[in-house]
Amino acid sequence: MKPLIPKSLRKGDTIGLISPSSHCAYPEKIGQAITYLEKNGYRVKPSTHLNRIDTDPAIADSEKLHDIHEMFADRSVKAIICLRGGAGAARLLNRIDYRLVAANPKILAGYSDITALSLALFAKTGLISFSGPMLATELYAPTPYTEEHFWGVLTDPSYPLSLDNFPGHTLSIVRAGYAEGRLIGGNLSVLSSMIGTPFLPSFEEALLFTEDINEPAYRIDRMLSHLSNAALLSHCNAMLFGQFSNEPLEKNEDERIRKVFEYYSALNPHAPVLSGLSYGHISELMTIPVGSRFKVHLSANGTFTFGALEPVIEE
Repeated sequence: MKPLIPKSLRKGDTIGLISPSSHCAYPEKIGQAITYLEKNGYRVKPSTHLNRIDTDPAIADSEKLHDIHEMFADRSVKAIICLRGGAGAARLLNRIDYRLVAANPKILAGYSDITALSLALFAKTGLISFSGPMLATELYAPTPYTEEHFWGVLTDPSYPLSLDNFPGHTLSIVRAGYAEGRLIGGNLSVLSSMIGTPFLPSFEEALLFTEDINEPAYRIDRMLSHLSNAALLSHCNAMLFGQFSNEPLEKNEDERIRKVFEYYSALNPHAPVLSGLSYGHISELMTIPVGSRFKVHLSANGTFTFGALEPVIEE
């Protein structure tokens, strides 16, 4: 399937806001994020049911689907930013109007539980989406690194040609090498739950990127074993492990997680592998274009080169 590449953002464009996963318990953060977007020169259009709470999943899903379709159908909206992650996006996948999305390709940004939406949109339409900061988790008060990457990737076609890790994040080169392929990934818990569904894209020659939060080593092991047993890891051209943060860390948990990464790396001996990518539930967050064709070069001395081989946005 040929990728659908959205148009780049320009000052004065309208950004739509949706909440396909959980609600935000701190509505003041939404207001701060709207102010931030407006100060950066954009118009903001909240969806009809933004941050609505309903304990009945049927009602909640109907409202979320309405808002997704509303924003993709609205020709004035040039980008859509999700409120936060949490849970619930996977329930929507069977009822999304993918023809509507394909007819109106535009920027969609979000990570964590939004992984389900990003992967499904790419699998069904080829739309490149952006696994990056959200309204109530980063954009109400973004760090300089997060801010630079987010706007750089969404507004400047040349910016993704070379993406740098945050200097404060330690990169570990598990296996050096060079690879090219499509970026497929996101939150590991969400991704692994999509195996066996029609909403998971092909892993053939993929650059797999993953992250998670508050998952002990044995559960990370379980999820990666699921990918391995489904014959997905063996098809990847590279594996890029992001931040797997835990609070508080159990004694030696970092070491256990490192051993898990090494174990699954050994099952695909030709793929370059790293851990420590600036991606995950962290304040310094890289924006990654899901479905875009990238290159990665990992050298034994720790050098990391990561960049796009084709446009992720159009002028």
